[in-house]
Amino acid sequence: MLTGQQKITIAIDGYSSCGKSTLAQALAKRLNYLHVDSGAMYRAVTLYFNRHQIDITNEDEVASALQKISIHLGFEDDRQVTWLNGVNVDTAIRDPEINLQVSNVSTISAVRKEMVAQQRKLGHSKGLVMDGRDIGTVVFPNAELKLFLIAEIEVRVERRWLELMNKGIETSREEVRENLMLRDHIDSTREDSPLRLADDATVIDTSYLTQKEQLQIAFDLSRSVIAKKELPIR
Repeated sequence: MLTGQQKITIAIDGYSSCGKSTLAQALAKRLNYLHVDSGAMYRAVTLYFNRHQIDITNEDEVASALQKISIHLGFEDDRQVTWLNGVNVDTAIRDPEINLQVSNVSTISAVRKEMVAQQRKLGHSKGLVMDGRDIGTVVFPNAELKLFLIAEIEVRVERRWLELMNKGIETSREEVRENLMLRDHIDSTREDSPLRLADDATVIDTSYLTQKEQLQIAFDLSRSVIAKKELPIR
């Protein structure tokens, strides 16, 4: 028999505010895996472009800016946060202005190419849970487990609105709804790495599931895949 637990790569994709990052982080902790929030990486790039007034239609400006960006995901006070060029920007990248811009920045081929390259490096040793929009289709098309989260739009609006309000960011539910719908459209129709359901992904509707229930479903699926890898070689 194979000795020790076999590690796998788990890809979690889906629309905004379906609970991808929350589930991915909880699942990674349960499995003692690394969690990577790919969306945070794109938000960090967007924040840099915003602060340095980068013209995203200018290929040379974008290419030059990408060379000056260093993104690190790690832990601070037992919470995963995002550092941009050595500065914790986890709150700044959740600002509504970044929400409005991130999907457009994510459509830039040079940006996606750079982020995908960085994300793939993180997955070389497996034992990884990564969430985003193209993880199971582009970043890790051979991931042993792929999950795709969906949820009803009104549920997603309420979740995102409460998240922003709890962070002291004032906005209306209507503004949140418009932003989510716009991001859905851009993410699903972009030419480079659009959001889509992988053929071998398991769909989980999180609309009326508690976080605990979502985690249990994902954990059971993970253990099933891991168990198959641990079967003795005949």
